[in-house]
Amino acid sequence: MARSTTRGTCPFCGRQFGKATISRHLESCRKKQTPEEPRALKSQTGKLFHLQVWGSYNPDYWMNIEIPAAAKLADLDNFLRDVWLECCGHMSQFTIDGQDYVSSAARELDARSMNYVLSRVLSPGMTFSHEYDFGTTTSLTLKVVAEREGKVENKHVSVLVRNEPPTFVCEVCGKPATNVCVQCIWEGEGFLCDECAKEHECGEEMFLPVVNSPRMGTCGYTGGAWG
Repeated sequence: MARSTTRGTCPFCGRQFGKATISRHLESCRKKQTPEEPRALKSQTGKLFHLQVWGSYNPDYWMNIEIPAAAKLADLDNFLRDVWLECCGHMSQFTIDGQDYVSSAARELDARSMNYVLSRVLSPGMTFSHEYDFGTTTSLTLKVVAEREGKVENKHVSVLVRNEPPTFVCEVCGKPATNVCVQCIWEGEGFLCDECAKEHECGEEMFLPVVNSPRMGTCGYTGGAWG
């Protein structure tokens, strides 16, 4: 399995960590840096899940998030689509303990819907998967790092940390790459700057932008809510 080489910045202390160590650090650093919430806010608290998400075949793309345990799988699916995946309204599914939970567009499949509350299907230590687009599939792996009591704002998903964008250079001139060829990327090639892309043999119509997502260079994906 490929190993992640990207790093992200802890929101509590500002130090940088890789994917393999950031989850444990966040749990300990939060306790040191975050003051206890006032008693007046206790009625607004609830259970939160700390999840780490990464590209199953592209682990350089990862993020750690918090989501209310009362949210539904559909809420988590919508978040993943917004940040990393959505391009053409494709179907998607979670697989948890061997059970598939599908998006509304895929209800004809022999699977459950995504209207399940997270607390019913997830628990700390559990690893599960998500797939978007059953043609040119982007596969994600998710792990429930921990759970805690904290302030809950509806079904809002908080991004604790996200990988810094990997660096790609133009294979012709060495400048920062801004485009990737959807044909050549399968060979690990096709990263070009705007100028060199004009001369690429596959044609300019084959290019998609370089973005910070495991779906980069796939289907018609041009970037999510946060680039």
